Amino acid sequence: MKKKSKRIISLKAKIIEKAYQIDNAIALLKQMGTANFVESVEAHFCLNIEPKYADQQLRATLVLPYGVGKPLKIAALVSSESISEIKKYGASIVGNEDLIEDMSKGILNFDILITTPQLMPKLAKLGKILGPKGLMPSTKSGTISLNLKETIDEFKKGKIEYRADKTGIAHICFGSVGFPESHLKENLLAVYDSIEKNKPRGVKGKFFKSLNICTSMSPAIKLELSNFGK
Repeated sequence: MKKKSKRIISLKAKIIEKAYQIDNAIALLKQMGTANFVESVEAHFCLNIEPKYADQQLRATLVLPYGVGKPLKIAALVSSESISEIKKYGASIVGNEDLIEDMSKGILNFDILITTPQLMPKLAKLGKILGPKGLMPSTKSGTISLNLKETIDEFKKGKIEYRADKTGIAHICFGSVGFPESHLKENLLAVYDSIEKNKPRGVKGKFFKSLNICTSMSPAIKLELSNFGK
């Protein structure tokens, strides 16, 4: 068993409640960012779903009020004629056959891949490469678009995509420890509201089972859900 560092032991000692109200949880979260870099903050929503069933899968997007605190690297697969134009809109990587060739070799140095409906057939052969990484464009994730300028703008302003994994947990970055507490709270509430609005139709009974938040390098803080978001 891996030995816990003194830093982790010290941070765990700060968590004295079984579950925290949102304001207290975020205040404590801010104290957890003690690594030698600006840590991201993450929310882990455990949901009462069975993702193996089509009507219990969760995948959606939202624009966080204050973004995530770091620029997303956007790749755009476009027609050869559109490359120069799309580059002006701020995508980090823009290409056609050259981009497809890189991806086929496993070169995936981007966070989001966007494209148009017309070019989706070109990505079919890359399903086994892009799919497991959550990078395959889809209408539901907002990454297949007829208006790539608008799509690039949305993601640059803080639009994120999230999904529940095969165990029914949604892992979502909602900022960094450098954010003010009020910004973290607004972002977290926005995530909660989005998940609630996108509740799969096959869910029966209680939807949210638990919610934990943490920094990139900290123990988890459990939140009280009885009146969360109200």
